[in-house]
Amino acid sequence: MISAYSQYAWLIPLFPLLSFLILTAAGRSLREVGAYISIVAVFASFVLSVLVFMERIGGHLEGYTWNKLQWIKLGDVVLTMGFEVTNLNSLMLVIVTLVSLLVNIYSKGYMHDDERINVFFAYIALFTFSMLGLVISENLVQLYIFWELVGVCSFLLVGFWYFKPEARAAAKKAFIVTRVGDVGLFIGILLLFWAMPDHALDFTSISNAFSSGKISEEIATWIAILIFIGAMGKSGQFPLHTWLPDAMEGPTPISALIHAATMVAAGVYLVARTFDIFTAAPAALTVVAVVGAFTAIFAATIGTAQNDIKRILAYSTVSQLGYMMMALGIGTAAAYTAGIFHLFTHAFFKALLFLGAGNVIHAVHTQDIHEMGGVGRKMKITAWTFAIGALALSGIVPLSGFWSKDAILTEAYNTGHYGLLIVGLAAAFFTAFYMSRLFFLVFFGKSRNPHRHDVHESPGTMTFPLIVLAVLAVAAGFVFTPFNPWLGGWLTGHEAEEHASALVMILSNVVGLLGIGFGYLVFVKRSISSASFVSSAPWLYRLLNRKYYIDELYQAVWVRPLGAIGQVLNLFDVYVVDGVVRLSTYAVTGLGRLGSRLQNGQVQTYGLATLLGLLVLMLVIAGRRFINFG
Repeated sequence: MISAYSQYAWLIPLFPLLSFLILTAAGRSLREVGAYISIVAVFASFVLSVLVFMERIGGHLEGYTWNKLQWIKLGDVVLTMGFEVTNLNSLMLVIVTLVSLLVNIYSKGYMHDDERINVFFAYIALFTFSMLGLVISENLVQLYIFWELVGVCSFLLVGFWYFKPEARAAAKKAFIVTRVGDVGLFIGILLLFWAMPDHALDFTSISNAFSSGKISEEIATWIAILIFIGAMGKSGQFPLHTWLPDAMEGPTPISALIHAATMVAAGVYLVARTFDIFTAAPAALTVVAVVGAFTAIFAATIGTAQNDIKRILAYSTVSQLGYMMMALGIGTAAAYTAGIFHLFTHAFFKALLFLGAGNVIHAVHTQDIHEMGGVGRKMKITAWTFAIGALALSGIVPLSGFWSKDAILTEAYNTGHYGLLIVGLAAAFFTAFYMSRLFFLVFFGKSRNPHRHDVHESPGTMTFPLIVLAVLAVAAGFVFTPFNPWLGGWLTGHEAEEHASALVMILSNVVGLLGIGFGYLVFVKRSISSASFVSSAPWLYRLLNRKYYIDELYQAVWVRPLGAIGQVLNLFDVYVVDGVVRLSTYAVTGLGRLGSRLQNGQVQTYGLATLLGLLVLMLVIAGRRFINFG
């Protein structure tokens, strides 16, 4: 059956690429026009993505693959380039293009006064192109190329305000830390190339080889863990999570794009795309589940003691990514569906929260939640939409976050992973608490901001995306519920239903409400003093506020020793390597000068040189004879 729209899926990343090329060629001259070019390009990609998605839903087609472009040929090994459309990546195409479109519209208002607005939109276009290219790649090598390009784009956008030392440092940190994971992915691809029959690296061949048992479990485990290390870097899993909160130094629209639909989603998508490798390696699935669960609770506890509005949301992203990885690590078809479903819903409410935070920052000129307060009275659209996003993140029924988070916890319960269930419920409580803390301190009470008289609602270009995302944060959850289980069968190809657990549904909702209620008592009613908690266990507050001192640990264990080694190597380079070069230069120069002095036209100088040369020659001959005689 011919895929009418899927065969044109290669155009989806092409539109943002053309936008990037036009904006780069035009330079800063376009200004406002550049924003419209970027918006129109992403809108075209979104429309085609929706058509492809609808075709996948309505046609029940097999995956469409085009890989006729021969890239490299080494003997019998041929590496091709092309694109592939499956149910999974058609869903990802819609997520990426929709969030990117809304971020572009929002950025037109947010970046209106920036002198480099045209460069900003060019970078966004390149970022979107990279992520879309990654999604439709038909083999791992092609995916890795776009994977690295996504990393480059994150470096450019996180450090967009390069005149700020914090932004430069955050950009370098994001680039370097994610490179650690990328090395693992690269080694995994090499090992996979060696282990695969005919060295094929396309996803169809990989799926067939691992699902049929052609690769041993031991090799599959190593490959899966190395691939997961790459996913850990991009998706901010412990211990490669440290770059993600610091990436908040970039413009807020970029925070929304990175945390909702592009860079962090790439790691989860990679594990889902290569899931056949993981199912052939039960030990690797255990690693994924444990790391994901630990990351979820680890980041959630840190979020309770942060004061920067964007950092709180950043740690919530790390925690929610942990949920997704935990779901994939459970390993069943229902858990796989739950993980992808949470990626789907999270994209909308997390983009909503970051863009809402951008509106607040734009109005109050600070990111410290203790310097805000009473914002809701003057920014009603932002307040209401932010509340919807916060409730969705907290997992309150019937918002989307409840359905997707409950699907993960339910599958942990149904498969007997009670430890994962407990960790997931604890993380849900902390999530609800720190989001209620954030919301009440920012939108309730009296203003604590010196710019309170300037606070006003943002323009339509910045509130329209919030309204759209708020609607999606409510409605997206009904895509996959116990009453509408079609998503599982559509994603996995098997008739799968969500086996609902009333106990888990009640527990997850009660835990979320308890977290919100506790936050209300502490930060609104003031019946419980937050200061008493801090004073009773100051060490615990410092531990959470300093993010378990992970950055300091890395500084002591890796950064400083490597810096010291770098200094030693630099001294060796300067004084030994360069010293030998300089000595050679000085010796040749000295001999040249000596020769020029001897060639002065005076007979007595030539006679003296001849005599000295004769004397040296006699000494050499005498020395050789003495040695031979001895």
